[in-house]
Amino acid sequence: MTSRVPALDLDRILFDPATKVIITCGSGGVGKTTTAAALALRAAEYGRRTAVLTIDPAKRLAQSMGLTALDNTPRRVDIGDAAAEDGGELWAMMLDTRRTFDEMVLAHSTPERAEAIFANPFYRTISSSFSGTQEYMAMEKLGRLAATGEWDLIVVDTPPSRSALDFLDAPQRLASFLDGRVIRMLTTPGRGVMKIVGAGLNLFSKAVTTIIGGQLLNDAAQFVQLFEDMFGGFRARAEATYTLLRAPGTQFLVVATCEADAVREASYFADRLQEEQMPLAGLVLNRTHPPLADLSGGVAETAAARLAGTSPLASAVLAVHAERMTVHAVEQRMRSRIVRAHPTLPIAAVPALAADAHDLESLREIGRRLTDQ
Repeated sequence: MTSRVPALDLDRILFDPATKVIITCGSGGVGKTTTAAALALRAAEYGRRTAVLTIDPAKRLAQSMGLTALDNTPRRVDIGDAAAEDGGELWAMMLDTRRTFDEMVLAHSTPERAEAIFANPFYRTISSSFSGTQEYMAMEKLGRLAATGEWDLIVVDTPPSRSALDFLDAPQRLASFLDGRVIRMLTTPGRGVMKIVGAGLNLFSKAVTTIIGGQLLNDAAQFVQLFEDMFGGFRARAEATYTLLRAPGTQFLVVATCEADAVREASYFADRLQEEQMPLAGLVLNRTHPPLADLSGGVAETAAARLAGTSPLASAVLAVHAERMTVHAVEQRMRSRIVRAHPTLPIAAVPALAADAHDLESLREIGRRLTDQ
């Protein structure tokens, strides 16, 4: 069954001029950041002007590209002269949620109003720690990068979130909250729910103040007044980016390792993407352990025991192979689970490196392993 699974042809996707956005998604710790960086590097060295956007706070992307740090502005990565001759470039950035929110405010308000918004405590809360803000701003940044037309390809490393596909849901939730009825009713006394309550207004206001806090309620009211002209824009931009995610030039890659939790999450991600009619390219199974030789684990283990006294080195090699075959068997069972759930989903299995990727050459090797299917 496993042998009939279609191979994931990532070079075809990377080098196709029609591919404009690649989004890697999956649970935390499965190698999304490294996969995104390796794919972006390979596309750039092929000759495409590529930007890679990471939301991973661990800063592994900067380290692997030889940069001391990444920030909210794309930085050019030196990948050598060969790519430059073909027009290829690699640019990298790491999302700064607060700064992206600030840039959006500056772009859609006057300098005076923007200054007042920045000073508002309620704004400072939602721009840095409100649920969904990071995911909304990741999609906001993707939309802005795509709108410039500067990039042949944008590769996005999504947030390491357990809640599957939060980056799809959270922008809509945040937009609904910011331009929705609830916040307006709570922050505009005399109208909406306050008017409906009528005689119970004082009691209602006291209850709201007790739960939320009087100062926070005042800050929220001021924020709404300052932000009023921008409410509709939140929903419009969220919907525009959602349209971009479903466009033919976008490709999603689900990334997993051959572990039970990661495979379960990958299957959920694949289901959800297909339900949302998102263009799902396939699954990347990271850090696999293919057989070292055409020899069963049982035979290798028996031979290792027989040679232990006469040929210690040969015995040790056979023991390593036997252990490798045990790991491979577990990985095959994990792979079979997702194949049963998604029999037509293309898969790329990527053998593990001896050490974590820490430089461009490591990323090149991962790129080769990703595309050597």
